[in-house]
Amino acid sequence: MDCNVAENINILAKFLGTRDIDALNQEELFKRYGIHQVDVMVLFGGSILEGGDVLASGIKNFVAKKYIIVGGAGHTTDTLRQVVHLEYPDIETTDLSEAEIFQKYIKHVYGCKADYLETKSTNCGNNITYLLDLLKENNISFKSIILSQDASMQRRMVAGLKKYVKDDVTIINYASYCVSVLKQNDELVYEEDLHGMWTINRYVNLLMGEIPRLSDDANGYGPNGKNYIAHVDIPEHVKIAFEELKMVFGSETREANPLYASKVIKK
Repeated sequence: MDCNVAENINILAKFLGTRDIDALNQEELFKRYGIHQVDVMVLFGGSILEGGDVLASGIKNFVAKKYIIVGGAGHTTDTLRQVVHLEYPDIETTDLSEAEIFQKYIKHVYGCKADYLETKSTNCGNNITYLLDLLKENNISFKSIILSQDASMQRRMVAGLKKYVKDDVTIINYASYCVSVLKQNDELVYEEDLHGMWTINRYVNLLMGEIPRLSDDANGYGPNGKNYIAHVDIPEHVKIAFEELKMVFGSETREANPLYASKVIKK
């Protein structure tokens, strides 16, 4: 396997899984944004277990005034249920939403909890709209917010929020993990172990599924396509990496599962 394959995967990963601060603490927030606490921190379900670890560290470090976990049942939920119950048999996950699973996880492991759970959303689009509904229902106004999502979907989640909020809201990316892959004995492997991480194949599939979604064209999710998200600029080197990976993995990127599409309300 060509070394460029690992390099191209890491290019996509770095672009998609952005972190705007180096660590989740008040010192980093102040250094970068001149604030010690944001109004809200949100962990989105669909994340691997590392996402729960990240949220718990945010809570322990008092980075926000309110903490929210968002996630109903979607395409990643069954995997999350199995992984958590296998590693922590005391945590019963049957029929639970992703938000409820993460809440149980951080209570069990870290002794902390989020202030609110949103348990109905099934995809990145209604993750955002239901989050905004929850904030409004609970009279939580915000001028600053940290979003933490599975690194493959971090950039899309922020683009989804940007569609609905004003420019004066400070949105801070903190992807739930940062990982690199390398070639070892003609196989792709992770440079380090991450808690509950996807298989390499699943990870590559998730990464490659994002570029068509972020593309602001007739087939993408931007204003010139389905209009689910704000416009995203995709750098040329990221487009090249994606095209080169398609030559290796084919164009079989993850399709949106219609089971988890937002429900259309007929008037």
